[in-house]
Amino acid sequence: MSLVSGSGTVGPLFDRYTAADWAVAWGGSAPPPLDADDIRRLRGIGNPLTLGEVERIYMPLVELLVTHMGAQWDLRRRRAALNRRPGRPMPFIIGLAGSVAVGKSTAARVLQSLLQAEGRKVALVPTDGFLLPNAELKARDLMHRKGFPGTYDMRALVGFLTDLRLGRPAHAPVYSHQTYDVVPGRTVAVEDAEVVVLEGLNVLQVGPLQQEGEHRPFVSDFFDFSVYVDAAEDHLRRWYLDRFLALRATAFQDPEAYFHRYAAMPETEAAAFAESVWESINLVNLRDNILPTRARADVVLRKGEDHRVREVWLRRV
Repeated sequence: MSLVSGSGTVGPLFDRYTAADWAVAWGGSAPPPLDADDIRRLRGIGNPLTLGEVERIYMPLVELLVTHMGAQWDLRRRRAALNRRPGRPMPFIIGLAGSVAVGKSTAARVLQSLLQAEGRKVALVPTDGFLLPNAELKARDLMHRKGFPGTYDMRALVGFLTDLRLGRPAHAPVYSHQTYDVVPGRTVAVEDAEVVVLEGLNVLQVGPLQQEGEHRPFVSDFFDFSVYVDAAEDHLRRWYLDRFLALRATAFQDPEAYFHRYAAMPETEAAAFAESVWESINLVNLRDNILPTRARADVVLRKGEDHRVREVWLRRV
């Protein structure tokens, strides 16, 4: 087995598997519980997800997650018994991070579908809903930094996760990619979920160290397991530009869409605009805020130029 550990920039933190060796080491013999129609439904724009990739990469990952879930739930039962209090039905929370255009949403949907096939009740919650409304971002002169740390309602997000941890009904705000804004007054209830997948750019961010005696929880403090979807910068740039141009011919055609003005723009101008957004916003966020959190993940899914996972890094310490 061609396992490589401690190489590259990740130091001794991870064992690195090729996709083939990951499937051998952590996979089972059961066929995928999905079919071709499921794969088409789960794919994101420009993401060539295949049934084979689900079998080689995501099914072994779910096998690992199920093992962690069993151990975590057993520990919670034991602690509840030791403290002579009833065990609250707290969900297993998975954090899923990565750059714009890397395929986080597709990965999250695949995990949700596979865990549901295991008989689990799974809620998928994007952190987009916890962004500050555009009106507030404009008032703070932060629209050009949307998606950066500091542009989210962290009090609401931590409150949501606290409710989950305490076994209480939790409500997540809803975000519209058509209007590019939080939908006023609209929330989604997350109740009785055994597993919650929280997907977002900066969910592994921790921020400055706290002073002694100060308690300020970070989002990642609530995770039972975390996944980072990774790719080289040049691949991410191309996927982002391709996705923008694809949306220009589809979703942006809607007159109500926030980016509708780019639908009628000449393709060269639209591509130049997308390039400037990538360079001035998304790449800066990736380098300064997102990529530095990669080493905090339990598993890294490293994609190649073709958008498929080529390596899996499993955290060892």
